[in-house]
Parts: sequence; structure tokens; C-alpha cells
Amino acid sequence: MRVLVISDIHANQTAFEAVLEDADGVEAVWCLGDVVGYGPDPNACVELLASQPNLVCVPGNHDIAAMGEMAIESFNGEARLSLLWQREVITPKNMAFLHTLPQIAEPSERVTLVHGSPRDPIWEYMLNTLTARLNFLEFTTELCFVGHTHVPSIFWQDVNRDRISLDIPKEAVPIELSGRVILNPGSVGQPRDRDPRAAYAIFDTESSIWTSHRVEYDIESVQKRIREAQLPEKHALRLEEGW
Repeated sequence: MRVLVISDIHANQTAFEAVLEDADGVEAVWCLGDVVGYGPDPNACVELLASQPNLVCVPGNHDIAAMGEMAIESFNGEARLSLLWQREVITPKNMAFLHTLPQIAEPSERVTLVHGSPRDPIWEYMLNTLTARLNFLEFTTELCFVGHTHVPSIFWQDVNRDRISLDIPKEAVPIELSGRVILNPGSVGQPRDRDPRAAYAIFDTESSIWTSHRVEYDIESVQKRIREAQLPEKHALRLEEGW
């Protein structure tokens, strides 16, 4: 099965649509959370996500905060302003969809899905090998897919050498997965690796091949909608630089 793995859409409909078009022909979509937050299109993104085939999705910290289940004081000032706006505009139907999402999912016997990390599904950032080492103890499947950092990354566990290593995957280069691995597809709607293109991955469940992808989208149109909604200017500016 050819699976589209995405994370951190962040209410960016234009980027999400570009990813779906670029990844044409997938049989399932696995989403690692933060469907909303920051961007101008929360309802459109929730509705588009909900329509995807064989969808499995977990919530991110912005999703939970938008639902009112997390104090917005946990976020920085600009993120708080965006969340207050999103709480007002997200429809009851779309809010109900977000409420259905489990914090941890296992779409297959080989894969665990979380937003942050296995030991802290909502908040922990998987940024280094020490954090990854601690988290390999917290899930039992071979593979764990995470989001939250907005940076594509792969953590490998070498049991024989008691070593954890970090790779930044190259675009469109298939990687055969073996052993226990933690993988991050990067962010659809707000990349933070200095590449403004939307990021996603394709996972082939039969061959166990992971391929990272990037796709350009109309950033200026998203920036325009952010400004029209009077959301923080920072959220518009960062899109063009990928930070």
C-alpha cells in the first residue's frame, strides 16, 4: 500500500492541495497532527483531510488548543492570537472531527503514529539523538512516525552497537527501512528547515520504502489570506523563508 505521510498542515490549504496533487495515487493518508493553527484556512484543511482515503490521524498541540483542551498560555504570543481566531472560526462539524482523533495510533502492526513523541505524544520535540534514544523505549512497533519539529528527519537505532544516528533524508531518494526507526516527514504548511516548499513523505508498506518529497506552492496567496484575516505578520513572513 502506498501511504501519504503528512504533518503540520497548519491551516495552509494551498500547500496541502499542492501535496495531494504531487502525491497523486496514494491508497491511504496518515497524518501526524497540527491540522490547524497559524494559517488562514482551518476549516478547508480539516474538511480536505477528512475526505482522504483510509485516513488515520492523530492530533497535534495546536489542534488540542484550538479545541479548548489546552491552555493557550502554553504558546507564544503570535501563536495564541492565531489560536483565539481559530477557536472562533472553526465550525462545530470540523471541531467534532478534531475531537475524534486519538493521541496515539497504530495503523499497522509495524507503525506507531504520534505528533510529538511516543513518551509525550503532544509536546515533546524529537530534535536530537538523546531524545530519540529515550523514546525508542516508549513504543513497541518497528517504526514510529512523528511530526511537530517541522523538519524532515530519520533516527536509526543500531541495537548491536547501542547507537542512535540521525539522518536528514534527501529529496526523492528512496530509503529502505530496516530495524527500528523514527521518521519525520517535515511540515506541509510551515516548513522550518529553510526550504519553503511543502514537505511530505511516501511510505510503501510492502517494500518498507520511505521517500521524502518537496513541492512548491503559491506562498503569496497564503500570505494574502493571513493578512486579510489579520493574523500575526510573522506567520506570513516565515512561509517565504521556511523558518
